[in-house]
Amino acid sequence: MTTFANKNVLITGSASGIGRLMALKAAARGARVIMWDIDLDGLKSLSETIQSWGYPVPTYLRCDLRSREEIEESARRVLAEHGVVDILINNAGVVSGKPLLELTDEAIERTFDINTLSLFRTTRAFLPGMMEQKSGHIVTIASAGGLIGVPRMTDYSASKFAAVGFDESLRVELKRLGYPNIRTTVVCPYYINTGMFNGVKTRFPWLLPIQEPEDAANKIINAIEKKKSRLIMPPFAYTTFPGRLLPVHLLDRIASFVGINNSMDDFKGRDS
Repeated sequence: MTTFANKNVLITGSASGIGRLMALKAAARGARVIMWDIDLDGLKSLSETIQSWGYPVPTYLRCDLRSREEIEESARRVLAEHGVVDILINNAGVVSGKPLLELTDEAIERTFDINTLSLFRTTRAFLPGMMEQKSGHIVTIASAGGLIGVPRMTDYSASKFAAVGFDESLRVELKRLGYPNIRTTVVCPYYINTGMFNGVKTRFPWLLPIQEPEDAANKIINAIEKKKSRLIMPPFAYTTFPGRLLPVHLLDRIASFVGINNSMDDFKGRDS
């Protein structure tokens, strides 16, 4: 198993949502938690909570994942002050929730900077240390939207398809390079009720339920501990794989029938 006790665990996007919950759960397991987010107040609050519970004092840094320079500088500080990051959880993500023609270039670039390019930048910063010690764990929080395209999510789905491909290529690349003890886990959840996807709906809650944050965070932490290569939530989302064998028009009809294709119709997102 991958153990959290006495390990350096870096989590991006950890000031809120499942990032915050994963930081708490990692700290409760004895990890030395390193938290990155653009929301400094949220990080301070989380740090105070972790300390008030009597867990190891966490480290937090404000880091804008849109900026290559900020990622590189934050990574240098972490490596200088804490040494090797044992578990890297690339959790930060954003969603626009607009049709393609309503998306600005800035919005599209923001989506890819945070959801995709930051994966490369953080992993390239911390992977050499893992290779030196011949162990580590890289976690990519992708999305079920990285398994099937959804209307009003062209930028988001494309960025998450890229995240899934990033994890898969990295996994086999590490094995080919002779580092079987550096594990990867990709996580593809359906919508999680964190506020990021306010307004989304599901036609069949028993089939495709909106995930509750506490339950999702527990499953992700357990998947990391058990060294699972892939976690997809809920189980029905696994049907996207055999669904790819169907003619496209049939896959589209099934996705419409189960409510995937209209799930974003009333999307509002986080309150401003």
